Amino acid sequence: MVIPPEIGAQIVRLSHAEKWPPGTIASQLGIHHSVVTRVLATNGVPRPACARPSKLDSFIPFVQDTLQRYPRLAASRVSAMCRERGFQGSDSHFRRLVARLRPRPPAEAYLRLRMFPGEQAQADWGHFGTIQIGRAQRALLAFVLVLSYSRRIFLRFFLGGQTENFLRGHEAAFGAFGGVPRVVLYDRLKSAVLESVGNAIHFNPVLLAFSTHYHFEPRPVAKARGNEKGRVERAIGYVRESFFAALQHHGLDDLNQRAQAWCDGTAMQRPWPEDKSLTVAQAFAQEQSKLLPLPPDGFPVDERREVAIGKTPYARFDQNDYSVPHELVRRTLTVVASLTTVRVLDASTVVAEHLRSFSRHEQIEDPRHIEGLVEAKEKGRKHRGYFRLYHAVPSSEELVRRLAESGENLGSATSYLLRLLDEHGAVALHKAIQATLKRDVSHPRAVRELLEQEQQRQGEKPRIEVQLPDDPRVRDLVVVPHALSSYDQITAASQQKEDSHDQP
Repeated sequence: MVIPPEIGAQIVRLSHAEKWPPGTIASQLGIHHSVVTRVLATNGVPRPACARPSKLDSFIPFVQDTLQRYPRLAASRVSAMCRERGFQGSDSHFRRLVARLRPRPPAEAYLRLRMFPGEQAQADWGHFGTIQIGRAQRALLAFVLVLSYSRRIFLRFFLGGQTENFLRGHEAAFGAFGGVPRVVLYDRLKSAVLESVGNAIHFNPVLLAFSTHYHFEPRPVAKARGNEKGRVERAIGYVRESFFAALQHHGLDDLNQRAQAWCDGTAMQRPWPEDKSLTVAQAFAQEQSKLLPLPPDGFPVDERREVAIGKTPYARFDQNDYSVPHELVRRTLTVVASLTTVRVLDASTVVAEHLRSFSRHEQIEDPRHIEGLVEAKEKGRKHRGYFRLYHAVPSSEELVRRLAESGENLGSATSYLLRLLDEHGAVALHKAIQATLKRDVSHPRAVRELLEQEQQRQGEKPRIEVQLPDDPRVRDLVVVPHALSSYDQITAASQQKEDSHDQP
């Protein structure tokens, strides 16, 4: 709305001389209040401040002096200091005063960084939520490396930000670029910098070895200077908006295939920020020949962990259990894991190899390991049977030796003799075995016949077989009987005592 000059002059006079507020001027002159505000702003007349006295007026010099000395002091602390000095106003009004009076740091100007081709790249992790794999919910992280000159982006998703995945991302990026930049810039993340005190930097030693192998310089940005790696920060934001937003995928492999297609397609065809007439692909064509050549061999980026094998033959790695040969229990072995395979080493010998699982609490087993364990358990059961029989009836050792010489099945014979032991007891079995050996007969059935004949002679009823619990602690319990000669000594001592009492 265009107003006549005389109306504009009247608006300025009423505001400046009469101290009328804009609403009063608008209502009295019959024009909209926004027109009054625009005229006053155009003529440089500030809105008149309220002339009412405030409870804060007397405290303003104290607040200004306090904030000048302690510019980062919280408003609540300044308010408490003023209340101790008699201030009784509201906190909200006081906070607005502190916000208005607090000194502002001077604005900092930044130089626009320009890079030579092949000189620098910037790398960082981006967090993209979680992904469900089997029974596990894994963190989904994106490794992003961008060439500072051409702005070419490399993107690869991983299930975790451990150092091995960080190096895998570098190795894949260098392979995709066909070369290595001279400097790679990092934030002070743990994959690159273990600790820093001032300008003293303690690099991750694995990253240092990796950079030595590929001949680039790892360089952290200065503290609180995220602007120094703004290219990778903007690249991660570009990934979120242009690639990941509303993306439907079918697992990690599918996601990485789509990421590679996006990097080689959409991201390469965007305009180059330095010259909008060129694309990133054309700028990269200028930069690629300036990159350092790749070394002839790769760097070992597999995860390597020392694991203690317990009493069950499994190596625990990344919350899953991988089977190993049963002979290696109670040992310390080494797990070496790629993204697809888990190998278990005893020194330098591979003793087990499995496909890697990214689920949780899974048992990944090699059937050969389980079969070996079952076979060993079966042998162990037989050995426990021999042990029990020999200790309960020592004479059985000679009988078993003769059975072996005649080619009998020792496992079946031992089981048979153990049943006789349970039915008749150690003393009766011992006598029957000795009688069998004297007859030069070596067969368990001959022992049974002698036991049954002895039962008939003594008029005993057939024994009822006792069903022992199916518990190895009970069934394999070894009871060692006394030697029979000890009973003869006890009998002789009792007879001598009776004879002494009978004498007058």
